[in-house]
Amino acid sequence: MKLAILGGSFNPVHIGHLYLADSVLAAFDYNRVILVPAFQSPFKIGNETASPKDRMDMLMASIPGDPRLAIDDCEINREGVSYTIDTLKDIIHRYKPQGKPGLIIGDDLVSTFKEWRNPDEIAEIADIIIAKRLSVQDFPYPHRVLNNEIMNISSSEIREKIAKAEAWRYLIPSGARYIIESRSLYGFSYPGDKIDTQSNEIPDIINLIVFMEQEARQLLDDYRFNHSRNVALLAWDLSVNYGLDSHKAYLAGICHDLCKNLKDNELIRLAQKDGGSISKLEKKKPGLLHARAAAVQLKRKYSITDDDVLDAVRFHTTGQQDMGPLAKVIYIADKLESSRNNVDSGIRSLIYNTDIETLFSAVLGNTVTQLKARQLDLSYGTRRLLAAMEKREKN
Repeated sequence: MKLAILGGSFNPVHIGHLYLADSVLAAFDYNRVILVPAFQSPFKIGNETASPKDRMDMLMASIPGDPRLAIDDCEINREGVSYTIDTLKDIIHRYKPQGKPGLIIGDDLVSTFKEWRNPDEIAEIADIIIAKRLSVQDFPYPHRVLNNEIMNISSSEIREKIAKAEAWRYLIPSGARYIIESRSLYGFSYPGDKIDTQSNEIPDIINLIVFMEQEARQLLDDYRFNHSRNVALLAWDLSVNYGLDSHKAYLAGICHDLCKNLKDNELIRLAQKDGGSISKLEKKKPGLLHARAAAVQLKRKYSITDDDVLDAVRFHTTGQQDMGPLAKVIYIADKLESSRNNVDSGIRSLIYNTDIETLFSAVLGNTVTQLKARQLDLSYGTRRLLAAMEKREKN
């Protein structure tokens, strides 16, 4: 196994780091690049703003499914200031690479290389690879130059952008982005969100959202997935507007049609597991059961047990008497999301300009009117919900 080593603070890891590793693998005959996050750089003492664990987690979340990249935590385990010569000897001892390992450094480090601990020994036991970052400079040690494109990205600039709420999200891998957001690293905060981002629940639900969005992408066709994501986005906006949990709203939105493409017999089989009966209308049109089936799948297959989320998914098609706020948000978002055609413009104009009850009543009434106009039967849940709301209005 021929190895190359790329060390750094990775504070945070960004696409420039991974592009550099990829470039080395493409240009030279190495089988793998080992990413080595520093516990504390000898040249950056006092500048760390994310913990070693945070930086390790961001790295691990950034390279799923790529066996050409590895992460070694030897410098973190040693703690204190780490020196390249010690890391090189450690990796050579443990990995037993074929030939000298490659040591990747940016050309911005060339001028200070003589100040490193034992630079002559480093040049003796490793093949130095100089990556272009600024401009190639004179270097008195044996080396190879990587003819890579220069990506003008730095971790310090990304940290500043995060702290200033500037654009930064697509300068880093998505896995690292979710960790920064969930842990509020580098001064990140959710603009306009009412959720306490210091809560221990946030990292779990963000990871769950990412996973379930990937599941939805695999299970649904392009049209249905785009609809689901639009529902999730509108549900997020509405929940922020109404002071609800926007993460739960997004999760319910992205999952609400998870079973939409299942066959009729599978929809009936899953729906029966929630303990409810199957109406004559549902037997005639099993597609109406996709919401109940999705709620069962979320609980049984994906271990999602939050009642608000499950109810929001379960009732987004038929509605139900005494629906909670989150369920109403998903019902609204399903009917009004931006890719829906033939939506009453007057109702859409209410989205950010009225309370949840008024908007829900308008959407429900419009849905019932459309169904009747198409001479379609109302579900039992819709009939009960409509009767309850009419009774409430009379009182």
